[in-house]
Amino acid sequence: MLFLDIVSSILLLAGIFFGLSGAVGLFRFPDFFTRVHAASVTDSIAAILIIGGLLLQTSFDLNTAKLVFILLFLMVTSPTASHALAKSARHGGLLTLAETRPEDKQEHTQ
Repeated sequence: MLFLDIVSSILLLAGIFFGLSGAVGLFRFPDFFTRVHAASVTDSIAAILIIGGLLLQTSFDLNTAKLVFILLFLMVTSPTASHALAKSARHGGLLTLAETRPEDKQEHTQ
């Protein structure tokens, strides 16, 4: 049991790290699309790690099944929501940072 507790703690701490790094990315990245990317990738990784750590703490009963269903739900909805956000922003006319910089436009036209 000590081995499972150690592995579970490592997974939980890694999940917390990725969750916090995604939150920092939301504030530090320059445009909407890089922020959505940072949030979606780190959110998925954090969910896998945290729920994996919680799965090791259960006694493989009904709680395990609930955690697996929650993980499956998050793995389907999180990337889908991020894709929908980015696609609707692009459809609404939001430009990437590279498209808004005048010096980048001159480089692409030459």
